[in-house]
Amino acid sequence: MPAPAGHQRGIVAVGYGGSEAAQLAVRWAAGYAAATGLNLRVVHAWVWPVFTKNLGPVKGVAGSGLRHSAEAILAEGIELARSAVLETAGTGPASTTKPVPGVEPGLEPEPAEHPEPTVPVIPEVDGVIEAGLAAPVLREAALDAQLLVVGSRGLGAVLGPVAGSVCLDLAGSAHCPVMIIRRPRIPGGPVVAGVDASPRSPAVLAGAVRLAGVLGGPLRLVHVDPHGGARDDHGRHGALHGQELLDRAVDEARGLASGLEVSGVLCEGHAAARELLAAAADADVLVLGTHNPAAGPGNTVSAVLHKARCNVLVSR
Repeated sequence: MPAPAGHQRGIVAVGYGGSEAAQLAVRWAAGYAAATGLNLRVVHAWVWPVFTKNLGPVKGVAGSGLRHSAEAILAEGIELARSAVLETAGTGPASTTKPVPGVEPGLEPEPAEHPEPTVPVIPEVDGVIEAGLAAPVLREAALDAQLLVVGSRGLGAVLGPVAGSVCLDLAGSAHCPVMIIRRPRIPGGPVVAGVDASPRSPAVLAGAVRLAGVLGGPLRLVHVDPHGGARDDHGRHGALHGQELLDRAVDEARGLASGLEVSGVLCEGHAAARELLAAAADADVLVLGTHNPAAGPGNTVSAVLHKARCNVLVSR
């Protein structure tokens, strides 16, 4: 699928099928695009050609037919995205005042007498429609995207009941991070991220720091230690875990974003998904890593996506 013309900046892709969940995903994606200056691509997966060849209008009935219906759904999604972008551009978390590190609140330097006016970057919005099942269509449409946003259910009237499997598929196979939207944003709510000793943990940490900066909330790092602090290896070359691993992750996060509020929570137990969900009970977003895309998402990702009440970002 060729990228639409006009995208000179990065892209946020969002799936749209006309459901309330899809509308929520489009609004979230529009707010994120406005806050980051990225462009927005609305994607509609047109599933009917998979099941039937009768796609044209009914004879004598204007505006009928499955093709016309799909085009109308995409147009609706684009219009919703453009309206949401205009509502949020220049007023999102990225434009809020951040504390100055090392300076007490209220003692920050006075602004310049004639500050330069801030001109909000208005994202461009366009759309694509492709015939096929939701997961492969969205994956292909987001090949050049920095983020793919989908609703947690209702990715299409036909395939709505299996939308959960679509999210799982994309969580394991998409080429960019995937945001699964379950509810509207919680302004100022924490971004919670699970960190461990796996090779994917640095990407989780970097993605969580970046997201917390965009959304304007604190970052809470969670490490689930199945060993309860016990260590089988010792010495300077032993792998970090437990409190030591968590402290290292907190220090790295603070180094990546000076001024970001970062805290750490150490949990003990073998059910990582349960501990992460409990730690993210008040979260705006829970950030997870995934295994090799060719192997599909791991058990923790699957369990979290089935039970999470907050929005979930599966990083890359």
